Amino acid sequence: MICMRICFVTKGTLHEFSERENPPSDVVCFSFHALGNVSYERELSGETNLFEDVAILSKEQKNVVVCGCYTDARGVKRKSVVVAERGHILGVSDMVNRIDGAEFRCGAGVKIFQTSAGKIGIVVAEDLYFPQVIQTLSVCGAEVVLCVFGELTDGLEQTLMRAHSFLYGVPVCVCAFGYAEAADIGGKLRFSSPQSPCVYDLEREQEYHLVETRLRGFSRRQKNTF
Repeated sequence: MICMRICFVTKGTLHEFSERENPPSDVVCFSFHALGNVSYERELSGETNLFEDVAILSKEQKNVVVCGCYTDARGVKRKSVVVAERGHILGVSDMVNRIDGAEFRCGAGVKIFQTSAGKIGIVVAEDLYFPQVIQTLSVCGAEVVLCVFGELTDGLEQTLMRAHSFLYGVPVCVCAFGYAEAADIGGKLRFSSPQSPCVYDLEREQEYHLVETRLRGFSRRQKNTF
């Protein structure tokens, strides 16, 4: 069984993590606390270098870094996740669902990142509440889904994480403020910890089954009969 070692960092900043000795891993996953607010305008002008810090950390660690942040594009605020590998920014994924006119706007499209560690599907914050997001990532070939979340509620996110893993046949991991957890494709909780950093060796499992369904309609009549 092929394993992916994931280091979850649920407390402290990116800078604090980079200054200490950390366990070796294939992927390092931070929640939104690590970068905080990121202005695209200030990043492009060189006033800040937060995305560059993510890339540098991935180069120093020689792995993949997944980091949550709150992005600002000329006043349009979004919950986002930046992904970097060995010194290169692979891309940014935004939350695609906005609930009841919340402060953070929705982005467009879910993303899978092809990395040396495997195909990583990203779920941003409350997108975990929408099954079609995880279903899309699974259908498109994600080998693992990483959800970067904020504050967990009383068991709701864990229930959804386990249900999505079972329904869509892909391991789902959640990295939130002060807590990390993971479920396997059988819907079983395989890992949970309040420690930061904490390491989990995720087994990448892929099972395929033939599912048949009977539906009314879809008549096979010849075209000339219509």
